Parts: sequence; C-alpha cells; structure tokens
Amino acid sequence: MHRFALKMLLGEPGKYFGILLGITFASLLITLQGSIFTGVMTRTISFIRDVGEPDIWAMDQKVQFIDDVKPMPDTALYRVRAVEGVQWAVPLYKGMLKARLQSGEFQTCNVLGLDDVSLVGGPPEMIEGQLADLRSTDAVIVDQVGATAKLAKLDPATGKKIPVRLGDTLELNDHRAVVVGICKVSRTFQSQPVIYTTYSRATTFAPRERKLLGFVLVKARAGVDHEKLCERITAETGLGARTRDGFQWMTLVYFMKMTGIPINIGIGVILALVVGTAISGQTFYAFTLDNLRYLGALKAMGAGNWLLTRMVLLQALWVGCVGYGLGVGLASLIGYAARGTEMAFRMPWQLLLISGGAVIFICLIAAALSLRTVLKLEPAIVFRS
Repeated sequence: MHRFALKMLLGEPGKYFGILLGITFASLLITLQGSIFTGVMTRTISFIRDVGEPDIWAMDQKVQFIDDVKPMPDTALYRVRAVEGVQWAVPLYKGMLKARLQSGEFQTCNVLGLDDVSLVGGPPEMIEGQLADLRSTDAVIVDQVGATAKLAKLDPATGKKIPVRLGDTLELNDHRAVVVGICKVSRTFQSQPVIYTTYSRATTFAPRERKLLGFVLVKARAGVDHEKLCERITAETGLGARTRDGFQWMTLVYFMKMTGIPINIGIGVILALVVGTAISGQTFYAFTLDNLRYLGALKAMGAGNWLLTRMVLLQALWVGCVGYGLGVGLASLIGYAARGTEMAFRMPWQLLLISGGAVIFICLIAAALSLRTVLKLEPAIVFRS
C-alpha cells in the first residue's frame, strides 16, 4: 500500500511538482533567512571571538555591547591588576578613526591598540608579515578584506584597484602609519577595515582625550572561577566585568532587543511558512480530491482509516523530504556564491534542525487538510458515476 501511495503521488506530475514547489520555496526562505540572521549575529561578536586568550573583559559599567566603547582612565588597568585571582591584565584601545589614503580619499577604520609588550588581542591569523612587526616605528597591520577593498588605491591607467601592500603608508589623524602586515580576521558587523597597532601608538593616533582606555583584557589564575572573579573585579574597582561568553551573550541580546534585525528576518520566515503552507496545503488537498475514487476503492476492499492515514502521511513526508533537500541545497548554493562578499551567511547544524522542523510542520498541516476528507470518505463513492 505504501508503494501504491507513492505511485499515486508521482503519477500526477503537475500536482506533485506544485506541492514540491511550495515546500522547496518555504525551505529555501526559512533556511536562507535563518542563515543570514545567524551570520549577522555572528558578526556582532566576531571581534570577541577573535580575541580568544583573555578570560574576562573589564569595561565601564555602562557598556552595552562590544562597539559601545566608553573610555576609562589608565588607572583602571592598575586597579584590575591588583585584584586577587588576576594572573595578568592588559589594555586594549578600540575606536573608529578616519584614514587618509594615498589617493587623498578618507575611509573610516576600526583601529585596535594592543598592549605594547604582550600584543595580546592581535589578529587570529597573519597572512603577510608578523605580529611582532608592530613594534616597528609607525607600524600598523591591516586586515585582508580592507586591504583589497576599501583601503585599496585606484590605478588611473587601468581603473583597477591595487590592494594595500607591505610598506605602503596611510595617514591616521594626521599621523603617518606604515603597513607592516596583512592579517585575516572575522568580518565585523560594521564592515569597516580593521587596523591593528600598539596601544601607545593608538592613543597617539586618536584625538586627544582625557580617557582613552577602552577595555582591560584579563587572564584568570589557574583554578580561579571566572564568574566569581568578575564579581570581585566589579566590587573592588567599580568596573563592569564579563566573561568572554558572557560578553558575547550581552552583545547578542543588545542587538536582538535594540535593533530591527530579528523582526525584519522573522517576518520573512513567517511569510515563508504561510506561503509554503498555503501552496502545499491547497495543492495537496486538490490532489487528494482527485484520488478519492482510488481511496474509496481501497476502503471498499477493507482498508481501514489508519492505513489510509499512513498513506497520506507518507505522501506528505515524501514531498517534505525532497522539498527540504532542494531548499537547503539552493540556500547553500546562494551562501557559497556570496562567500567573500558583504552578505552575512552562516548555516550551523542547529538551523538545519529548525528549518527541518518547520518543513515537517508544513507537511503535517497539508496532510491534515486532506485527512479530514479521507476519514469521512464513504466506500460507495467508487460506484458513483
């Protein structure tokens, strides 16, 4: 009977592909929108993820997310170092500065100042040069994407962009900066070029202010509980302290609550569910109506309601699995084609489970619309003209 149910489904290509289209469209939109949402949210915490060595981030109590930098006095660093359980603590400058390119154009950049001695907080991967080269005079390291795109200079002869190379110079707030390295970092939410330098040099590049310390990166001693150390830092210094995971979560919560990203993407997911359910349900219902004679004949031969229910569910799950696979495949192709662009795309396995559950929901709704007619079916329908 199960094989017969599939033959009934595949025997009408028009309706079969109509149902399949609805499921595929819903699966594609849900997976694609979910992947974009995950990608955007990942970019909001990408810098925290890249700085993997510190256990704790100390900051001003009013900081709400990673880019909400509220400068502190340099004395905050020494107060954090004095807290029991701290193995080491180093300063980190983070700010947006305008770079003047060799062409005379200006480009806003995300400038990061690392501790002069340890260089903790540096890029996760160097492509050209070495992190230690930052100790050279006027040295900076530029991220690969920024070097090939927004910081690249235009060749007047060919009209093509020439990427920033080692030895090229930039001008940051009227200060000379020499590129000594190219690095690879995770794409950030703001999508601005990322420039690394030392803390002392970053404070020279930055506009003169009384407070320039953005964050204090803390490493806990072995065996010290990170959460309790955060509480101790807050109690003794008056600063806010978050574990690495806690700071990531605080940033994610801010963007989900204070921006329209979840609402905008959520509307797309809801529309995908509604449209997918409407198309699939209507087409599947029409398909069932066209096959009532065959179902009535089976019922007249002794087939019970449970057997007919299993046949309808099998048909719904078949188109669901095929449509889900096609939708996820198309979403993966779009993500692969958009790699290296400004499009944020990340498809974790948890998202595949969620989109699979949504497709199953659509299939069950479509099957339920048809089952009501099947269960009320009278065997005598087969004998009507």
